[in-house]
Amino acid sequence: MTVYFIGAGPGDPELITVKGLRLLQQCPVVLYAGSLIPKTILASAKLNAQITDTASLHLGQIIEHIKQAHAQGDNVARLHSGDPSIYGAIGEQMRRLDELKIDYEIIPGVTATSASAAALKCELTLPDISQTIIHTRYAGKTSMPEGEDLSSLAQHKATLAIHLGVTRIHKIVAELIPFYGGDCPVSVCYRTSWSDQKILTATLDTITALVRENKITRTALILVGGVLDPKQFSDSYLYDEDKANIYRPRRSSKYST
Repeated sequence: MTVYFIGAGPGDPELITVKGLRLLQQCPVVLYAGSLIPKTILASAKLNAQITDTASLHLGQIIEHIKQAHAQGDNVARLHSGDPSIYGAIGEQMRRLDELKIDYEIIPGVTATSASAAALKCELTLPDISQTIIHTRYAGKTSMPEGEDLSSLAQHKATLAIHLGVTRIHKIVAELIPFYGGDCPVSVCYRTSWSDQKILTATLDTITALVRENKITRTALILVGGVLDPKQFSDSYLYDEDKANIYRPRRSSKYST
């Protein structure tokens, strides 16, 4: 018996991986993270599967469901939104499963950051602008470790992907402007890839008013950085015609035409 922590993707049911979908279709027990998982994905579950919404359950109750499945020899599809390794709260679940000696695997998924970059039609790493992406969150119920406060991270001037912080957009803006400047582009991506997706793009100076006007208070990713509206950047070396043999792997002769 195995518990599969499956990244269900950001919302579009077609953005779950082939492997994740296959396991969902095979597992007789499905535990899913409430409204973060589209019903269309659940429709792909195995016929007569036991499907449980864990949104109202505490950790002990979730583990109890897994223990019951283990006793019956039933594999479990544990669906998390996006990629389960990023703010998926799977660490404490895996710790309990280790104690119980129950096998598990992690099936990665498409992140909200990747989906938002696709929706914005932008590349998050551009030469001369940013070669680093920092995934972080704003301190709320969960405190930030020393040195990971937003002001410290902002000193790098990297592309920022800020999770779970849209309700504090005014505080985020205040901390970022000294490092990025008020004219730095920012996008607030609400429920990216869902049918009600909404993406707001502005500057640090103007984004707060726009977010409040649209009444966005949850389920939104904040992207910050010059890559969102690049004025000028160099072409990468990857497709430089003079350096093709250095930066691009040659096609194996097996597949050559």
